[in-house]
Amino acid sequence: MVATWLYGNTRKLMENGTFTDGKVIDLLESSSSDETMYKPVFEYTDRRKEKITFKISFSSRPAAYKIGEKVKIIYTSDGKNQRIVSYWGLYRWTIILLCIASPMFIIGGGYLLYIRG
Repeated sequence: MVATWLYGNTRKLMENGTFTDGKVIDLLESSSSDETMYKPVFEYTDRRKEKITFKISFSSRPAAYKIGEKVKIIYTSDGKNQRIVSYWGLYRWTIILLCIASPMFIIGGGYLLYIRG
């Protein structure tokens, strides 16, 4: 249910959001025991000509973006929600939750069919 709710939110964002170009202005480094992870920081200009900076919620190794790289961004008019326009950027949590729920749905459905049959 949460996956379908997230998918609906993404659909609303795609229908009502504003598309713009942004760029990577920094890569924040975070270190764990022996690995360095990178989290990109993006900047874009909204309709009011204000520069908005935001970072995404995940890190990666190697860095998913390079400093200065241009990306497409979609954001809401209130500026509270912005995402990178890419398959993973838009549907990441929907996919992850569906991957977790699918085996449980199949096993549970199979069980219900078995006890009725």
